[in-house]
Amino acid sequence: MQRVTVLCVGKLKEKFYTDAAAEYVKRLQRYCKLDVVELPEYRLPDDPNETQIAQGLAHEADAIRKAIPKGAWLCVLTPEGRLLSSEELASALHGVKTGGRSAVCFLIGSSFGIDPAIKAMADLKLSMSKMTFPHHLARVMALEQLYRCLLYTSPSPRDPKTSR
Repeated sequence: MQRVTVLCVGKLKEKFYTDAAAEYVKRLQRYCKLDVVELPEYRLPDDPNETQIAQGLAHEADAIRKAIPKGAWLCVLTPEGRLLSSEELASALHGVKTGGRSAVCFLIGSSFGIDPAIKAMADLKLSMSKMTFPHHLARVMALEQLYRCLLYTSPSPRDPKTSR
């Protein structure tokens, strides 16, 4: 069973996001060993300047580096990433699994993004859309897409052919 880590900078606060994320976590646990890890978002002043944002992202990058599982295939969700269909993402994940890597890590940055040095580490930079979404919604969307990918590329846990 593949190990999947979803690293999220920042905590979910709204109940509707936490409920939706919890539902997908429950569903995903049938198909993978899932860890959702919340890292603290660096506190910035109101209306921060570019230097303050860069310092905050660098601080978050230290925590992110420590939290990425060793040897994991890293997918960073970022607006400038590649646009993939659900089928293309499923194919990429299936390729990782059949290529011998047992750990996958998806990273969702804070509201100010992700440090460029972390983006440079990514095996895949993925964009969810040309539209802008709050990073809390991005977590739910990423979990849903992971569920969709694993659902269609894994044998069904209820399939009698695979439960022998």
